[in-house]
Amino acid sequence: MRKKGKIAKLYLVIIFIILYAPIFYLMYYSFNSGGSMHDFEGFTLEWYKEVFHDTRLLIIVLNTVVIALLSAALSTILGVVGALAIYFVRKRRSKNTLLTLNNVLIVSPDVIIGASFLILFTIIGIKLGFFSVLLSHIAFCVPIVVLMVLPKLQEMSPTLLDAARDLGASRWNVLTKVVLPFITPGIFAGFFMALTYSLDDFAVTFFVTGNGFSTLSVEIYSRARQGISLSINALSTLIFLFTIILVIGYYYINQRNNRPSGMGVKK
Repeated sequence: MRKKGKIAKLYLVIIFIILYAPIFYLMYYSFNSGGSMHDFEGFTLEWYKEVFHDTRLLIIVLNTVVIALLSAALSTILGVVGALAIYFVRKRRSKNTLLTLNNVLIVSPDVIIGASFLILFTIIGIKLGFFSVLLSHIAFCVPIVVLMVLPKLQEMSPTLLDAARDLGASRWNVLTKVVLPFITPGIFAGFFMALTYSLDDFAVTFFVTGNGFSTLSVEIYSRARQGISLSINALSTLIFLFTIILVIGYYYINQRNNRPSGMGVKK
């Protein structure tokens, strides 16, 4: 058993090295004064200064953050409502149908989703830009929130709801004082997952952005096609660190919500 445990740990180490080595390679050369990714000539923060002095890039960062926050907040609201609707459906066939429809946007290729949204916006006359990107991000984030919230609803005992009703609670009180507090960890998980998906999305966003509006993923792709620039490394490093902060924040909130409250009473 010990040998199998060592092999499993070695396997995990190799997998993490494969996943993170390119990222750390990129981060390492973001401090290279030589301007290339071949020979490290010296330490510099020139590329980070270039990022912060690029007004257009800062506007794109602001656009990306606003889109991510708005889409995460709105998709969380819609996702919670959708999860509640699926949970309270009594017929198994109807519930499975709704779950299948919810999962279509998750399993479908991003290219197909992006092209579909582009055709839809073109047909109904929505101008490509901020609004089209926001709508598409909400659309593919809602199913993610549903999948985060629904397991928490399924963990909730039906007797909890029956007890609340027997004590005279209205439907609104049952929802706001029993159901929502119970599924709060799932709501936070759905929000942070939607936020990270929106920040990282490229394929769908690439199809629905218009002239004069862009997000970080599309901008990085456009700059990378023009040639190697270590400002891209610096920008990617900042995005990676921001994502790490989001993950740490999510786990901190999750542990705080799952922490058992003290039952002891001081005498």
